[in-house]
Amino acid sequence: MEVAMKIENRQQLLVVITLAVVGLLICDSLVFEPLAGWYAARAKQIAELRAQVKNGKSLIVREAGIRGHWADMRANTLPNKSSVADQQVISAFDRWSRESGVEITDIMPQWKNDSDDYQTLNCRVEASGSLAALSQFLYDVEKGPLAIKLDSMEISAKDSGGQLLNLGLQVSGLSLVNPSQP
Repeated sequence: MEVAMKIENRQQLLVVITLAVVGLLICDSLVFEPLAGWYAARAKQIAELRAQVKNGKSLIVREAGIRGHWADMRANTLPNKSSVADQQVISAFDRWSRESGVEITDIMPQWKNDSDDYQTLNCRVEASGSLAALSQFLYDVEKGPLAIKLDSMEISAKDSGGQLLNLGLQVSGLSLVNPSQP
């Protein structure tokens, strides 16, 4: 009778232990794993939000400089009228060529309507001169007040000694349709 009772107690103990292990496995798969995943996702989201707050604070600190730079960019865009903008760009290239000693052989402007908010003036410029003159010309183009960006350039020798060089530039200028908008 004692042996039967010990076996029955042992079976009950094994059943209880088995039920406890199965219960823990169910709790792990239904409660703990989802909570751990939620916690990891929440920690990632908090880290992203902290980075956004840090970026926002740095933008607030630099606000005056950014607004000033944007105002300068808006003020120096090309005029809305394509004929006026063409003349302004051609005049600027003429001035830069005279100041640097470069001879411009061809300017080919072409307008492109990219958006309702802005349009671009793509311009191909062919010029020739010495290395020093072309360097000064490129510097003037890059540092000039107009909203012109140097897209590409090619340099080739015009004479056998390499003293006279050909320069091919591809530039683009920006014209805002409504430059008064912030």
